[in-house]
Amino acid sequence: MSMVTLDEYRRRMDGALEVLRKEFSGLRTGRASADLLNPVMVDAYGQHMPISRIGTVNVPEPRMITVQVWDRGMVKAVDKAIRDSGLGLNPVAEGQTIRVPLPDLTADRRKELTKVAHKYAEAGRVSVRNIRRDAMDHLKKLEKDGTISQDEQRKAGTDVQGLTDEYIKKIDELLQSKEKDILQV
Repeated sequence: MSMVTLDEYRRRMDGALEVLRKEFSGLRTGRASADLLNPVMVDAYGQHMPISRIGTVNVPEPRMITVQVWDRGMVKAVDKAIRDSGLGLNPVAEGQTIRVPLPDLTADRRKELTKVAHKYAEAGRVSVRNIRRDAMDHLKKLEKDGTISQDEQRKAGTDVQGLTDEYIKKIDELLQSKEKDILQV
């Protein structure tokens, strides 16, 4: 297997890791983060739009997020989207600004968030394993076609497995770090 294809699988595994990082950034810890509202979609102008396309999201203080809505007519829709997001937030509209105070996390809520983090991490591991499977199938096909020898196929397979192990370890480290972040009071 040429380095080009191994690089391709590394790039795809990086993509899976990036998706996990984005999902983790949306999980609320004790501190406010503008990323918390990233998954919130607003029904605006006849379509589903991310909140960042409707207004400016800021974090003026550690336990407060504000959304400066650009179009006054969209304030109610943004408020409703935040309430219905399942993030347990109660926004307060003041003119075109929506203040979103972050309540303290209860022990139960922290446990719940930890479970969600584990679910995200497992989905990341599954993605990485699927990429490995694609790579192994590709290697078997190359060997069957006579493009590479059996020895080359075995060596490349070992390289792919090493790459997979490296990314699974990165996912586990991200999960451990996020878990610590969530449980920190």
